[in-house]
Amino acid sequence: MLEHREGQVMRVQAVLLDIGGVLLDGDEPLPGARDALERLRAANLPFLLLTNTTRAARAALWARLDAAGLTVRQDQLLTPSVLAQAWLAREQHRPMLLVHPGLRADFATVDEAQPNAVVVGDAGDGFSYAALNAAFRLLMRGAPLLSLSGSRYFREGGELFMDAGPFVRLLEAAAGCEAVQMGKPGATFFHHAVECLGVPLASVRMIGDDVESDVRGAHEAGLQATLVQTGKYHAGDERRLPAGACMALNVLEAVERIVAGD
Repeated sequence: MLEHREGQVMRVQAVLLDIGGVLLDGDEPLPGARDALERLRAANLPFLLLTNTTRAARAALWARLDAAGLTVRQDQLLTPSVLAQAWLAREQHRPMLLVHPGLRADFATVDEAQPNAVVVGDAGDGFSYAALNAAFRLLMRGAPLLSLSGSRYFREGGELFMDAGPFVRLLEAAAGCEAVQMGKPGATFFHHAVECLGVPLASVRMIGDDVESDVRGAHEAGLQATLVQTGKYHAGDERRLPAGACMALNVLEAVERIVAGD
């Protein structure tokens, strides 16, 4: 696809795809999802799946994709927990994990004794007052706050669910701190994905259903972006698109337009 960025025309050389609301609805593939991945392979366009989903460990999410007929290599699946683990090891921090039980396997090798950092994902029912207050106290003592997702909500099985973003912002406001973004819409996550792909930043297109985390986040990080009208898309989201972003009915249409150079 040709796209105008800061005076330059860039052809898409690689694609990033969100999972929930773009490829999957719960455990079920969305219409066109399987064909979209096959079209990318047939066109020899490299792609990665880039998700803020933090209710399941990376291996479990990969298995869900495979069971839905969305077969990818495990190294084609990027999650915020991968970046968080690397950050914790590099900075030699021990986390308080305010995350969903299903995600804890991703942090199995991390030392949680005497925590001096706070990691927040979608903890679901784990977002109790006691847990949030324990995190708040650590932050007030100077512990860094790592956010695995800046998303406000997600859609699954036809219902909306609050994501980690509002709880991260609550802790930021209470403790007067700023979270280190490990997931979307943080630029670090997008830039890490592009480094894995080994192509120019402005030649990568993000396909997502979240106008903020997927589309605006990618745009602000220097990527191209397409908003699909599935998942959490709401009528009127198109009015919030950044300049140069595209829209498509679903992931298959988005991919077909990329392959066609439209």
